[in-house]
Amino acid sequence: MHYNKIIVLYTSKYGSTKKYAHWLSDELSCEVDETKYVDIVKIKQYDIVILGGGIYAGGIAGLSFLKKNYEKLKTKRLIVFAVGASPYDEKAINEIRKRHFTDKIKNIPCFYCRGAWNENVMTLKDRILCNMLKKAVSKKDPAKYELWETALMQAIGANHDWTDKEYLKPIIEKVNSEK
Repeated sequence: MHYNKIIVLYTSKYGSTKKYAHWLSDELSCEVDETKYVDIVKIKQYDIVILGGGIYAGGIAGLSFLKKNYEKLKTKRLIVFAVGASPYDEKAINEIRKRHFTDKIKNIPCFYCRGAWNENVMTLKDRILCNMLKKAVSKKDPAKYELWETALMQAIGANHDWTDKEYLKPIIEKVNSEK
């Protein structure tokens, strides 16, 4: 089968996932749209659907769209990418896969792209949650921090942008292997 029509859907709260979605769109010469605005009927015309979402409280934003519409999308080549503030951590990615990629969607490939951290644009709720998390983590021995805990403790109080087109290479390779 020859695949040629591709769309990148994204759900972005603070902009990193949107940035990656548009970079992918440029690289793959395809359409891009926000998941919340897309019409499932429109998606039927595409061969490959790439869905990106930020990681919030361990879940991937927008993944519910894929789960809800899986029966209508199951004949498509589906790819997911998650964007988070932590450095790439195979253990954490496997936990996300185990928790969220079950049943029908268990074989959908999921990639990780590192995002950004800017407390100035965070909602009050997110800042409070991050500070509560920081307090909990600060009670631990820093020598026993997990990778994400070290990243959190370093990020609090500063702005960081870790977005990098290099994170897209495995996604682009996957898409090109599907064409």
